[in-house]
Amino acid sequence: MGISTVGVIGLGYIGLPTAAILASNGVGVIGVDVSPETIGAVNRGQVPFVEPDLAGYVSGAVSSGKLRAASVPEPADAYIVAVPTPFMGDHKPDLSYIRSAADALAPVLRGGELVILESTSPPGTTRRMADWILAQRPDLSTDGSGDRPVIYFAHCPERVLPGKVMVELVTNDRIVGGLTPEAAQRARDLYQVFCQGEILLTDAVTAETAKLVENSFRDVNIAFANELSLVADKLGIDVWELIRLANHHPRVNILQPGPGVGGHCIAVDPWFIVDAAPEEARLIRTAREVNDGKPRWVLHKVLDAVAGIEFPVVAAYGLAFKPNIDDLRESPAVDIVREVATTFPHTTVLAVEPHIDKLPGSLAGLANVRLVDAEEALAGADAHALLVDHAAFRSAVGQLVGKNVIDTRGMTAVTA
Repeated sequence: MGISTVGVIGLGYIGLPTAAILASNGVGVIGVDVSPETIGAVNRGQVPFVEPDLAGYVSGAVSSGKLRAASVPEPADAYIVAVPTPFMGDHKPDLSYIRSAADALAPVLRGGELVILESTSPPGTTRRMADWILAQRPDLSTDGSGDRPVIYFAHCPERVLPGKVMVELVTNDRIVGGLTPEAAQRARDLYQVFCQGEILLTDAVTAETAKLVENSFRDVNIAFANELSLVADKLGIDVWELIRLANHHPRVNILQPGPGVGGHCIAVDPWFIVDAAPEEARLIRTAREVNDGKPRWVLHKVLDAVAGIEFPVVAAYGLAFKPNIDDLRESPAVDIVREVATTFPHTTVLAVEPHIDKLPGSLAGLANVRLVDAEEALAGADAHALLVDHAAFRSAVGQLVGKNVIDTRGMTAVTA
């Protein structure tokens, strides 16, 4: 059965690009979101966040009539669920958004639809989503048993890099796992509408775990670099030179340390593996603890830099979780700024983030935190913490010579 209409549940950093790329390839898309602001923006052909090239896709898809947004799901041939999967305070996965999406989908299903979970999920979540839907719709099935109409459930994790989403959606390989082989094949057929990369078929739980393994692998390697920065600091060694020299070995490629690890993927996904296999995932847990502990180490470096100043002013360059985007999810830079401001309320923090026009909620209520431009920060701070290596900061780095600098990104390091 051909797919001419797709409902995309969740119009965030993954859902909206996916909806736009499908619509741009001739598929009718109904995007669903709980935010009236997001729905309004999309229906005006606008994008509610920064992602290169996305605005053109959305504007074109809306003007052509192939994309519109709504607050509840509508009948369609297929559905893609792309809602958040955060963890709770004890690092347990929070599946409430997926459960809400399942509850919203159940009433509109007729039989024969494909339901794809794209949200990064703990192993077994696609099966749980199917069970939640079928509990409300016992007249449906996953295998046709009892002559009940079939709903085809699959998992296809996103593997895109913020800032390059519209390119990588098309060019990256995709993993597609179905609760049944036919579900996987139908999901593959849908992604072939726009995906030029190889589409690899497997079962749903393997597809779920593959995404977690990819990000855990990266997390472990980042943790090695971050731990090296702690060791080098204790030994009085320049960690950037140390890594540069070590990487001249033909089989060594150490990553660069930073102030921690942010974003909704690498900072979150490893905990899903730890939760699923707590006794076995020892290295993965330790890497998470190393990376989660790095912001506090940076905090102490900042405080040491202004020790003895009665009313210090600290400039924090960057709030996003990675360079050149406006995404602040799980950002260690935000955590560092908040900790400096709340632990030492006599300190003024000048936050410099060229990709946003207002402070995030976690900082907006702090009277001693202000969002300023780089010029004001350079002129008025006692200490300068480089937390994100935005391209926009390159010109400012030269003006930091002779100043009190905490460089967590190696922006001032000598690379020769």
